[in-house]
Order: sequence, then C-alpha cells, then structure tokens
Amino acid sequence: MPPARDEGPATRGAAGSGRLPDPFEVEPLAAPPDAEPRLPGSKSITNRALVCAALAEGTSVLSGALVSDDTEAMSECLGQLGVACRVGERDGSGTVQIVVEGTGGSLRSGGAVLDARLSGTTSRFIAPVAVLAGGTRVLDGAEPLRRRPMADLLVALGELGAEVVPLGDPGCLPVELHGGTSGVQGGEVSVRGDVSSQFLSGLLLAAPAMRDGLRVRVVSELVSRPYVDMTVAVMRSFGADVSLDDPAGGPLVIEVAPGGYRAREFAIEPDASAASYFFALAAAGAGRARVEGLGTSSLQGDLAFVDVLASMG
Repeated sequence: MPPARDEGPATRGAAGSGRLPDPFEVEPLAAPPDAEPRLPGSKSITNRALVCAALAEGTSVLSGALVSDDTEAMSECLGQLGVACRVGERDGSGTVQIVVEGTGGSLRSGGAVLDARLSGTTSRFIAPVAVLAGGTRVLDGAEPLRRRPMADLLVALGELGAEVVPLGDPGCLPVELHGGTSGVQGGEVSVRGDVSSQFLSGLLLAAPAMRDGLRVRVVSELVSRPYVDMTVAVMRSFGADVSLDDPAGGPLVIEVAPGGYRAREFAIEPDASAASYFFALAAAGAGRARVEGLGTSSLQGDLAFVDVLASMG
C-alpha cells in the first residue's frame, strides 16, 4: 500500500469511465516482472513549480508536468492573475511541457474570479498569491471543496493585512479576498501545523514576492513534514532564500527573505506514489522495476516506500 498522503491524488479532468469489472480477476504472473513504466509527473511538485514560475522574473520551462484537474485549475487561476501559461502536447505518460511567463510578482489587480474546482492544493496555494496584489478577488471551488476547511489559512492572511470576507460558511470557500491598496507586504505570523501542511506551504510559496518577506512560526506538531520540505526545496530551486530553525523541543520557525524567484528550466519528477505500485509488484514477484527520474535525491517523501520494502527483505 502506498504511503499516506496529506495531498490527495490528482483528479483527471477528462478521463473515460475507467471502471473495472466487479469482481476483477487478476491473473498470476507468468514470470518475474521487469518493468520500466513511464509515469505521470508529481501533482504536488507541478503545482508548487507553477506558483514559483508565475512569481519569478522571466520565462520558466517546466518539463514532465502533470496534466490533471488540479494542475489545470492552478494554471487557470494563475491566468486570471495575469500569468501566461502555455501548455504543450501531452505525451504517452500524461505529462507536458509548460512555459510560464513570470510576472516578477506584479500580478493583475482585482476583479478576478478564481475557480479552484476540486483542487485542495490550488485553493490553499492560490489564496496567499491572490492577495499579493491590490484589489478584490473571489476564490471559489466545486461543492466538495467548499466543505474543506480553510479557516487557519484565512486567519493567517488576515493577520498579514488581507481582508477576508466569507461568502458562504465561515472558514470555507467561497471567500472574497482583499489585498488592500498594494497587496500584502509580509511580516510575521503563527500557524498550526496539525491541520494541513498545505496552509503553511501556501504562505511560504507566496512569501518571496512580499516586500518584507515572511517569518512563520509553527505552533503545533507539523503533519506531513515531507510536503513542507518539498515546498522549501522547490522554492530554493527557483532562487528563494529560505531558512529553517527547528530546535529540539521547540517550535519550527521558517523565514523567507524578500527578493522573489528566478526563472529557470525545471524538470518535474514522476509521481512517487504511482511508482509505489510497480515497486511493490517487483518486490512481491521477485522482479525488477525502474522509474527514470526518481532516485535518492527525490523531493517526494513517498519514495520512502522503497525503504519499507527493503526492510521487509
């Protein structure tokens, strides 16, 4: 079984029925498996890289990017904020090259309706980005997303100077976001770490574009730390200055200096959770599975599944 995830699997935008017969009969392997699958890109890395590239100065090229409802929602929301994202042709593994014309943090002011669809990462990442510029925007999503909690993130944005007006249930979408005259400038804020790491990641991703940078104090145990580490790694890849103070027994404090991002070519890793099934098959069938683009330097905590298999012999 693949590792538990704070960020759920990507939802496909235009899939077929995809239904299997019930019951579904699985034939035994005739020989040990020998697989080199071409897998889709990581949704989590794709959406983080899209935000960094959007706020960077210059043009970034993201290769191996995932095509899914989540990443399409992110691209469309960024488009509403004035970011041009050009998506190339999809290859056999469902990945594409995305060319992002960065704004240097100068986003379109006001007036946009941002539809996150069903994407939790999009809603949690785009909210802090949306208040970087002045004016008013509405952030909404499909009905299931409206039921997911956003309160901790919305409170944090309020503490940083944004005005957040609920248009539905308090602490949930839809909300009206006011960035003030010139957008949120940064500062210091405390967030809980035991609700969702996406709230923290969203604040961090927007921070390099804030005039004063950002200092975040995590006041409770941080869930899904690997996803925050992934966020920091992607940010640093785009030139952000991020420092972590993680004393034993003390709260985690993350500081992001102002200065923005630098555009670059960036390769999205294949999805490690999807790779887990092939690794498990190879282990169970005394065979081999190799996924190009995944290795010991992977940004994805899910790759620790390989260590679990190794510990089982």
